[in-house]
Amino acid sequence: QVQLVESGGGLVQAGGSLRLSCLDSGRTFTNYAMAWFRQAPGKEREFVAGIRWSAGNTYYSNSVRGRFAISRDNAKNTVYLQMNSLKPEDTAVYYCAAARSDRVLSGARDYNYWGQGTQVTVSS
Repeated sequence: QVQLVESGGGLVQAGGSLRLSCLDSGRTFTNYAMAWFRQAPGKEREFVAGIRWSAGNTYYSNSVRGRFAISRDNAKNTVYLQMNSLKPEDTAVYYCAAARSDRVLSGARDYNYWGQGTQVTVSS
């Protein structure tokens, strides 16, 4: 059974940085994509960034492009989200997700496995 465990959330001032990590264990399939989503109170879960594990292609939402960077470490089965120039509107619970496909799609329904989420709070 695939398990995703996020870490690295916290409280940061506007303009600061955080790095989220997602450890992926129990996976037996090799062609897959991983992504980060976020959900703020009262809002729908939204796509933030994604990566094709094999090829390394990365994709970003318009709201974070140029500020966030997704990457992976094959040896550690870990995907990262480096978040720079954080804004108060980035405040949300951030979720790691994995799809049994190497296509990076922006819909939450396209992902089969989810982590428990980690809170990111950006103060103004």
